[in-house]
Amino acid sequence: MAHISVVIPVFRAEACLHELYRRLRESLTTLTENFEIILVEDCGGDRSWDIILELAEQDPRVKGLQFSRNFGQHYGITAGLERSTGDWVVVMDCDLQDRPEEIPRLYARAQEGFLVVLGRRARRRDGFWKSLRSRLFYTIFNYLSELNYNSQVSNFSIIHRKVVRAILQFREQLRFYGGMLAWVGFPVAYLDVEHSERYEGKSTYTLRKLLKLSADIVLAFSDKPLRLSIKFGFAMAFFAFLFGVYLIIRVWLYGVVVPGYYSIMVSLYFLAGIIIANLGIIGIYLGKTFEETKKRPLYVIANTVGYE
Repeated sequence: MAHISVVIPVFRAEACLHELYRRLRESLTTLTENFEIILVEDCGGDRSWDIILELAEQDPRVKGLQFSRNFGQHYGITAGLERSTGDWVVVMDCDLQDRPEEIPRLYARAQEGFLVVLGRRARRRDGFWKSLRSRLFYTIFNYLSELNYNSQVSNFSIIHRKVVRAILQFREQLRFYGGMLAWVGFPVAYLDVEHSERYEGKSTYTLRKLLKLSADIVLAFSDKPLRLSIKFGFAMAFFAFLFGVYLIIRVWLYGVVVPGYYSIMVSLYFLAGIIIANLGIIGIYLGKTFEETKKRPLYVIANTVGYE
């Protein structure tokens, strides 16, 4: 049993793993010698797993999991949490934008009586367009998902074992660590942390991946798209009714049938598009429900190191 576990999803991080381990070891030993570092390799196709094997051979406190294929960051977090043993668990990214030197500060804040402490990036080390895209994304995301998710808060956090047990009760296929933390409802503290530049390379979260992740999260945590489609349908019906009353009054006053071929065709195509879109939204929810009913495993582990 460890006192502190550090869970890190790893994807194409061969360039920074040695530096990550060195800085983690230096930071964690200021708190305790009884720690473990759990690196979950998500099949990035580079030498990350080989380096994890090297680190585990050097230090038995380093443990590794390798997925059979790419499952995604939040599945990596879940796998690490399931195999963690620490009284406290730190979750962080592997690219060193989350600074290991901040872990003692997170831990000290947690000792003040908080079960969840989230690192809040006071100043993001991202470019203008990425920051703008991020703010716009989280504005729309919060509206649709009905989660009050702060774009300045990342996965960098420390949580108590009690919170870990609560999160591991979530068995749905759609995973979002931040949303699960918000849902379980434990008191949360925030700590302003320094956000570093990436150690090397570029973010693997493309706009396409970000949009797919956001769609999955919205479907997992909210039925608001369905409710919005119902409201929009009633609004269209109401305006169509008003337009019909207007046409009747105009015919009654002027005795002239209003030529309306183009307006009718436009209305038909418009309404048909709305109906198809609504059916598509319903179909997506049904598809996700179908996925959940299969009860497939959340992930598949191909290799491990540091575990019996």
